[in-house]
Order: sequence, then C-alpha cells, then structure tokens
Amino acid sequence: MIRFPNALAKLTEEDWTLKAVNDTENRQSLLYAIGDQQLEVVVSKLLNRYKVEIELSKPKFAFRETIRKKVEVQGRYKKQSGGHGQFGDVKMTFEPSGDLETPYVFEESVFGGAVPRNYFPAVEKGIAECVLKGPLAAYPVVGIKATLTDGSYHPVDSSELAFKMAATLAFKALWMPTRFCWNPSPP
Repeated sequence: MIRFPNALAKLTEEDWTLKAVNDTENRQSLLYAIGDQQLEVVVSKLLNRYKVEIELSKPKFAFRETIRKKVEVQGRYKKQSGGHGQFGDVKMTFEPSGDLETPYVFEESVFGGAVPRNYFPAVEKGIAECVLKGPLAAYPVVGIKATLTDGSYHPVDSSELAFKMAATLAFKALWMPTRFCWNPSPP
C-alpha cells in the first residue's frame, strides 16, 4: 500500500500545476491547484489509483499578534517572603520593528548602571518567552522592538528571575485594555 505522501509525490510529478506543502505550524497538508475541479480530480486519482482517501477542507491561517505604535511601560516584580526576597524593576519601550518575520528585536539603552549588565540577558529571556504566546488570542507575537531604557535593582534581593519576571510584567502591561481604541457599536 502506497502511503499518502508517496502518492501525492507521484501526482505532483505527473502534473506540474499541482503543488503539495506540509504546513507544520498548523499541522495540515496544503494542496495547491488551479481550481476546485483539479482538486476533485486529484482526490479521485488518490482514491482510485492509490487507495488513499482524503478529505478536503478550507486551509487554516497562521495568525499573529503585533503592536501598531510606540508605548512606554514599566514592569516591577517585588516579592518578600521573610528572608531573601526578589526585586526587579524595568522601564521599557515597545514599538513596531517593521519586520513581521522576526518575533522581536531587543536593545538596551540604560545609562548610569540603573540595571546591571548581567541582568540584560534575563530581561531578553522574559521577552523571548512572552512572544511565543500572545496575550490577546494566544497567537505568536511578531514585529516588536523592545528597548530596555531604565530600571532599578536591589543589591541583595535582585536576581535574574526577578528581572525576567519584571520584563514579563512590562510585556503584559503593553497589552492592557487601556492601550486599545475600542469602537463599540451603538446599542
């Protein structure tokens, strides 16, 4: 028995107007043809020649989330539990990067040691984790430029985890409902 990929490969060799693509992001196989009639012919050939039954459906779209304007936000993570606590404070600027292929671009422009350099990778890691699943509809976030502009630290309580969490809180503050312009329909 010939499997579906082998049968599809043989059909695309016969007909150069037919194109098969495996979309791993949406977990679907896409079949490009000239029209609906050609797709019906391919389905019947797969069934009759190769005994492969397929079901055609509309393709899914890979949606993305992004921002439209420059926004300055602050994220402060402060946790005290009796002993050694956690403290991280970041002020960040988020703006469109113009490149919708890459999730984010991270830069830092901190002056005067407000945030020590050894915490910059933790801030970037917090942003990197946040862009995987957007806050609005859980789609990946793309086209964002994140700039660490200021912040503060505590010599004892600051840690990489605290600054990663502060960056996460800043990213979530970016998507607060007050940032959107809603246009509700009249009742």
